[in-house]
Amino acid sequence: MAIAVVGMIDEREEAMGLIKERIEQHGHKVLLVDITIGTGAIIPSLKADIKCGELSELGGGPPAGVAGYLPDRRVEAISIMARGLREKIMALYKSGDLQGMIAVSGLTGAMISLPAMKEIPFGLPKLIISSAMALPVHADKYAEFVCVKDITVMHAVVDTVGMNSLVRKLVINGADAISGMVEGEVSAGPEEKPSIAITEFGFTDMGAYHIREFLGKEYEIVSFHANGVGDMAAMEIIPHGSFRAFIDLVPGAFSEYLLGGNRRNSGPNRLDIASELSIPYIFCPGGFDIISCGPIERKDRKDTLWESRRLAERRLYIQEHPRVQARMSAEEMGYIASSAAERLNCYRQKERVKIIIPLRGFSSLSVEGGPLYDPESDKVFTDTMKKRLDPEIEIIEVDSDINSREFAAAVAKTLMQALRVR
Repeated sequence: MAIAVVGMIDEREEAMGLIKERIEQHGHKVLLVDITIGTGAIIPSLKADIKCGELSELGGGPPAGVAGYLPDRRVEAISIMARGLREKIMALYKSGDLQGMIAVSGLTGAMISLPAMKEIPFGLPKLIISSAMALPVHADKYAEFVCVKDITVMHAVVDTVGMNSLVRKLVINGADAISGMVEGEVSAGPEEKPSIAITEFGFTDMGAYHIREFLGKEYEIVSFHANGVGDMAAMEIIPHGSFRAFIDLVPGAFSEYLLGGNRRNSGPNRLDIASELSIPYIFCPGGFDIISCGPIERKDRKDTLWESRRLAERRLYIQEHPRVQARMSAEEMGYIASSAAERLNCYRQKERVKIIIPLRGFSSLSVEGGPLYDPESDKVFTDTMKKRLDPEIEIIEVDSDINSREFAAAVAKTLMQALRVR
């Protein structure tokens, strides 16, 4: 077994060589992987174990590499190398020869390396040293990778070409880090409990806590933070089939997408996570009462969301100036309920889908006495859902709020019954 050290040797030969040397000092075998596309000035003396031509061919390009594609077909060259690296890394993983992966790169190297890292299963060490990952202009693109997989990012601060005291310290730290991860890897034991996924956020923390209390003795409860990014991770991980059930306590990213809120990252397919899986899906309307619309300064900047939905005229909850929640209107809640029902009606095994609605508040903000209390709008959601939902899908109404023990007990009881369905 070996640790893959990935980079463009014609640009970062010295950094890659030091990483290789340091990892070997820890007693690990190294596979040096060259993702060169032909932009570097170095004529390297360092020999790759896996050459760029092999990766090019695996990715559908020429055996000699993609240098001939430059400059006019650069995007195609990067795509070929990314595909080839992903194929090679996964072949190494499937054959049991891969212990971990570390990449040292700029922007182009990151775009070649990250698809392979995303493909590597959760838990296997993966680390990238790059000065490009912190660029705000590319944040959405990088989020497709680092927000859905356990990729460790070491921001390089300086460029990692050449060798100096700063680069030396960076790459030694990176080599030590990946070596430590590999050495500390813990295999799953037979005593581990089956896992159940749950979504939650700050306004449903107590409800999620009570659910864990009810189910924690028999199941390992894995939480996904429903802040948009966590929803993306859930969409990536849950369909792979490692969970026995999915409690979607906070599917609010779906409404955020429809209305333009800040937690909209997961897109239009947020409610389809378990649609093709043969596991119980417990749907609760957590977060379907609010629109995340901070920072508060947007109110005075003729912001599209604030003006189109007239948020300044609504009741607001200001956690701090970056985070602001606006109360959803009755009309919006009817629209969200209808749209959600349309998605849920597409689930194949409807007997495994259970809708559990807390009648006294969809978050801590909308309970009686809360800053966004509006039971009439909540009722519009409930009535619309009951009208639009396929009658094969069961709806359970609980006369309590989403953070109560009563609601958590209803979720746990319903889940246990759904798990018995064959």
